[in-house]
Amino acid sequence: MSASTLRIALVGNPNCGKTALFNQLTGGRQKVANYAGVTVERKEGRFTAPSGRLLHVLDLPGTYSLDATSPDEQITHDVCAGNYPGEPAPDLIVCVADATNLRLHLRFVLEVKRLGRPMVLSLNMMDAARRRGVTIDVAELSRRLGMPVVETVAVRRDGVKALIERVDGAMPVAAPVQPDDAASRADLHAQVRALMAATVTMPRATDALDDALDRWALHPVFGLAILALVMFLVFQAVYSVGKPMTDAIADGFDWMGTHVAAWMPPGPLQSLVTDGIFGGIGTVLGFLPEILVLFVFILTLEESGYLPRAAFLLDRLMVSVGLTGRSFIPLLSSFACAIPGIMGTRSITDPRDRLATILVAPLMTCSARLPVYALLIGAFIPSRRVLGVFNLQGMVLFALYAIGILGAMLVGWVMKRIRRDKSEHALLMELPSYRLPKLRDVSIGLYERGMIFVKRLTGVILALTVIMWFISTFPGPPPGATEPAIEYSIAGYLGRGLQHIFAPIGFNWQISLSLIPAFAARETAVAALATVYAVGGDAVGGAGLGHALAVNFPLASALSLLVWFAFAPQCMSTLAVIRRETDSWRNVAISFGYMFALAYVASFITYHVAVWLS
Repeated sequence: MSASTLRIALVGNPNCGKTALFNQLTGGRQKVANYAGVTVERKEGRFTAPSGRLLHVLDLPGTYSLDATSPDEQITHDVCAGNYPGEPAPDLIVCVADATNLRLHLRFVLEVKRLGRPMVLSLNMMDAARRRGVTIDVAELSRRLGMPVVETVAVRRDGVKALIERVDGAMPVAAPVQPDDAASRADLHAQVRALMAATVTMPRATDALDDALDRWALHPVFGLAILALVMFLVFQAVYSVGKPMTDAIADGFDWMGTHVAAWMPPGPLQSLVTDGIFGGIGTVLGFLPEILVLFVFILTLEESGYLPRAAFLLDRLMVSVGLTGRSFIPLLSSFACAIPGIMGTRSITDPRDRLATILVAPLMTCSARLPVYALLIGAFIPSRRVLGVFNLQGMVLFALYAIGILGAMLVGWVMKRIRRDKSEHALLMELPSYRLPKLRDVSIGLYERGMIFVKRLTGVILALTVIMWFISTFPGPPPGATEPAIEYSIAGYLGRGLQHIFAPIGFNWQISLSLIPAFAARETAVAALATVYAVGGDAVGGAGLGHALAVNFPLASALSLLVWFAFAPQCMSTLAVIRRETDSWRNVAISFGYMFALAYVASFITYHVAVWLS
């Protein structure tokens, strides 16, 4: 790295505004990956300072201590200390602290200082501190700490100006390396008390507005009702807001597919483009708006500071079913994708609580299931209002998410009964201040998640769609064949073979076949169905695929398939992460086996009850 380039590591406690600061500095000039050999997320960005110097910024995992008890904390410690293999040591450490809660954050600042690296302290959320009447003697704090201290407001565009000027200036003098032992760590509390007494004046320990809101949000009765209402409205919005955009995209792909087909001569290439790419990929892409609507609400709740309160509120309930309040945020992350949810369990220190959370995380309804849900609900559930207000399709979607949650609670309860360790572990966590989500941070998070979905479309889903088109097209029917051509294809033979296994739960051969690519990526179940029905001669794309399913698939089978995907074994990527996080193939087998059995039994009951009632 050249002399004109400065490598900066951002560190800090969770909820200190570190990621907002990172977004403000780097904007869209970021890349997200994993550290080599581990499933810890790595975010790095860059920007050019006023002097022309290129600044590389690394957003390290948030941690409360460098005394590592998890992979996240270990990586933060090793990178800051310059001990992580293949990772150059940072030229400068910027430690971000919440100015409204310095008593907690200063201890971590002192820990980082002992590493002996050039360092700057960013007092973030200074606007909130001033509103509370908190006054900080910045000059005295800088003198006592022996490092530059700057004020920042990461949610404002001009709120990082002082930090940029400071890191673009002369390199701070590093403090001497200090021993890392129990005796020296014990002194940190005394040092924090002395710093607070000399530099900080606080009229009250907590914010009056936070206290007023928490009287309702954390109430044992009203709080649960508010949480249930919030989640219900989220799923209503998925259909009310996302469905019109999904329909518009589907109509657009129908139009493009029709016109492309008119330009191409009949034959295999035309079938590949229209039936495979437009029929398969186009159908899945149409559900992107509904997925993004769900992400908008999850990101907004995360940015507002509400999610840790929901975890606190649900702790007693989750402990009763063998989990912990700390499981809530990893499980909520699993609604987007089980992979980051499983990775998020690293914050759970108890090994048995962590394993229980890992095993139930895939039961949360990830966004990859949403295209399947939206397709079947749109095809079989009428779009009408209930009580003149609520959308029936949105209510069914909410019920499916609730089924996944109840299933996770049931599995957790069973695990609690069979495991040897019956102890319960108290939940200790910081409740951040409420704050208005910033459009910039939500937009960046939404862009990152949207691009993950699109990249899957152009990668594994495209490849599987082409394979599905090929096996649905070849070989052609023999001379004198009387059945549709697809019946004689590889797909037809595979599907009818699998149907012997899945016929008791109401699946036809097309549905049975779609479960194979769904194991690679759940969204491909929709693409596979679209391709199979398109090759078979049915109109697909948007409402067309829904109509094809409604004609060929009874309501009882549709309900059975919805329940199957609520409990179905997770995708290959999730199994790989379980193997990496637990270092055990046995846990992978347990996870796959119990979910297959649970999905099969639940679908069997659903199908036969629906047939009996019809």
